[in-house]
Amino acid sequence: MAVPKRKTSKSKRDMRRSHHKAEVLSLGTCSHCGQPKKPHFICPSCGYYKNKEIVKVSGE
Repeated sequence: MAVPKRKTSKSKRDMRRSHHKAEVLSLGTCSHCGQPKKPHFICPSCGYYKNKEIVKVSGE
């Protein structure tokens, strides 16, 4: 069984983990109501997608 000969330094360990960070969520604005929304998703506040009403949202 393979066993490391030396302890991995903090620098090497942290360089390996440099890609483990969380990604920033990209947001766009809804063309109908102007609220922030995820791209290529139906707007959760008004229910529109590409200037067409897809879902009826209650509470408006």
